[in-house]
This record gives sequence, C-alpha cells and structure tokens, in this order.
Amino acid sequence: MTSNAADSAAGRAAKAAEQERLRDLARLRRVRDLIDREYTQPLDVEMLARGANMSAGHLSRQFRLAYGESPYAYLMTRRIERAMALLRGGDLSVTEVCFAVGCSSLGTFSTRFTELVGVPPSVYRSDPMLAAGSIDTTGIPACIAKQVTRPVRITPSRTAANAATR
Repeated sequence: MTSNAADSAAGRAAKAAEQERLRDLARLRRVRDLIDREYTQPLDVEMLARGANMSAGHLSRQFRLAYGESPYAYLMTRRIERAMALLRGGDLSVTEVCFAVGCSSLGTFSTRFTELVGVPPSVYRSDPMLAAGSIDTTGIPACIAKQVTRPVRITPSRTAANAATR
C-alpha cells in the first residue's frame, strides 16, 4: 500500500467515525427530547435504548459523555424540577406530586428530591422561603432562569468542594 493510499484510507475511516458520532449525537438528542416530553411516563434505559437503536450500555455511556449524567439521572432531575414547581403551588400533597411527575415510589422520590434540592419534599412544600427559591428570576429570560434554578445533585465530593472554597 502506498503512502497516498494509506492516507486516503485513514481519511475515509476518520470521516466514517465522525459521521457515526454525529448520528449518535442526533439519537441522544432524540432520547433527551423524549425524556423531556414523557417524563411522567414509566421510562427505563432499555426502552430508551431500543428507541434509539442502541444497546442500553452504549446509550448510557454516550448520554453521560454528551450530557454529563446518565439517562436515569437526567429523567429524575426533570421529574424533580417539575415536582418543585408543583410543590410551590401548594395545592397537592407530596404523595400526589410524586405520582404526578411519574414516580411510582414515594421513598425513591423523597430520596432523589432530597439529593437534588437539599431538603425533603415535605420541608420544601411547607417552607415558603424554600419554595419561593433563593434566586430572583424577575427579568431573566425563561431559558436562563430554568438553567440557574435547575436542581444540582448533592454528592459528598461536591459538598466537600463547596466547603473548601468557603
């Protein structure tokens, strides 16, 4: 094989790899959009992967690379965002909110809510200061307000890092 032929073959392989990466990103975007639309439905990684023509493992790895969290973590964050809004309304009980956002277990819902928000849903619902949020979003475009008020998973490493910067 000549040098030009080897370079040409390498170029074709790189182009094919880039095209596959772009196809994967499009499929991942469709999975994320499906989660955003259907978060109240029972969704699991296997079902999402089948819809994207990927294996569950490949979907999970690629989703984490693209969006920084697993499909399940993204789904739960979306559900907790909606639960926060419903709890601020104050019309529904914590149990009703749990089922309204697509969770089937009150215990799992409360655990994930506490991980993301920092307080249990019952405390969030009963404390007007927490429910009102500590960030005033008046005058901020909705797309930015959603970004700055999005719950962030509280982990021991993140807590330690925050303590070290204070």
